[in-house]
Amino acid sequence: MRSPVLMFQVALLLSIPAIALAGDPVELARGVAPQHPQQPQVAIDAEGVIHVAFGAKSGKAQGDIHYARSDDGGQSFSPPINVGTVNGLALGMRRGPRIAVSGDAICIAAIGHKEGNLLLFRSTDQGKTWDQAATVNDELGSASEGLHALAASPKGELACVWLDHRNKQSEVFSSTSSDGGKTWSKNVLAYHSPDGDVCPCCHPSVTYSPDGKIHVLWRNALGGNRDMYHAASSDGGKTFSKAQKLGAGTWPLDRCPMDGGSIAILANGKPATVWRRDKAVYFFGAGSSQETELGPGEQPWLTASAQGPIAVWLRKRGESLLLGLPGANKPSELSKAAIDPIVASGGPKNEIVVAAWEDASGGVKKIVCQRIDLNK
Repeated sequence: MRSPVLMFQVALLLSIPAIALAGDPVELARGVAPQHPQQPQVAIDAEGVIHVAFGAKSGKAQGDIHYARSDDGGQSFSPPINVGTVNGLALGMRRGPRIAVSGDAICIAAIGHKEGNLLLFRSTDQGKTWDQAATVNDELGSASEGLHALAASPKGELACVWLDHRNKQSEVFSSTSSDGGKTWSKNVLAYHSPDGDVCPCCHPSVTYSPDGKIHVLWRNALGGNRDMYHAASSDGGKTFSKAQKLGAGTWPLDRCPMDGGSIAILANGKPATVWRRDKAVYFFGAGSSQETELGPGEQPWLTASAQGPIAVWLRKRGESLLLGLPGANKPSELSKAAIDPIVASGGPKNEIVVAAWEDASGGVKKIVCQRIDLNK
C-alpha cells in the first residue's frame, strides 16, 4: 500500500503544468548602490491588475516607497511613483514594503528602523494619491527589526504580522483591519518562544484561507534549532492556535540564517509552505507528514495559482533564480543574477502568475517583473 506522502507526490506529478515565459522580463526601475531599488513585492487583484511596491534609499537616513502597476497583464508597467518617505526605511534581506489590495484600497506597509514603527499607506484612486500613513503597532518603536508581512482576505480584511520587541524579546505580533487599512486593531501576541526569542532576523509570512482563517509562518529558535512553525487564527486575529513545527527534519543552528520562507493557500483551502533548511529548499503541504525537497538554494517564495503551487528560489544569493513546481523533476532558470525573488498569483480565475526580483546583472540593480504562463 502506498504511503500518504508518496500518493501526495504522485498526485503532484500527474497534475504538473508546463512552464512558459510570456515575453522578456519587464524592467520597472534601476539605480546604482546605495540608492538602487530593492525588495519588490506584488499583489494581483481580482480584476487582474498587477500592483508592485518596492523601496529605495533616498538619503543617508531615509528611504522612499515606490508603486507601479500593470493594467495589461504584465506586458507593460506604469512609471513608478513615490508613495512616501520613511526615516530609516527597512530594506534588504526580505525587509522592505509589502503590498495588498482590499476592495478599492491599495495598501502598502513599511517599517522605519529609526522610529521602529510599522506604517500603512493606502490609495483609493488607483495609486494616483496616497493617504497619510497609519501606524499599525500600538507600542511605538516595537517593530524596529523591520521584518513583517501583509495579506488581504477574499472579503477585504487585512492582516499584518511582524517581529516585535516590546517585551524585550523577539516575538510574533499581529493586527487586523476591517476598513481597508484606515484603522488597525489592538495588537495581539501570535507567538512567544518558550526559549525567549523567535529567530530574530527571518521574516514572517501571513495569508488568509477562503474560510477567513489567518495563517502565519515564521522561523523559530527553540531547543537550539531554527525550524519553521505555523499557527492560525479562526476568530479574525483575536487568538491563535498552538504553534506547529513543519517538516520531519530539523536544523540545529546557533545563528540566524535570515531566510523566513513563504506560505500560500492551495485550491483545497489548505496551507502550503516553502522554506530553507541548511543548504536546501523544501515544500510542505498540509496533509503531508514530510517535506519535499525542491533542490539546493535559499530565499524561497510560494504562490498557489489556479494551476497549483509555484515556487521561486535562489541557487545562491546574487546568482541563479529558479522557478519550480513541487513534484517536477527540474526547475526553470529565470535569471542568472537575482536577489530576493517573489512570485504572486491572482486575477479573475487566479490564472495570472508574476515573478519579480532584484536583477543584479551589469553592475546596475534593477527591479524586473516576469509574467509566467502555465498550461496543462
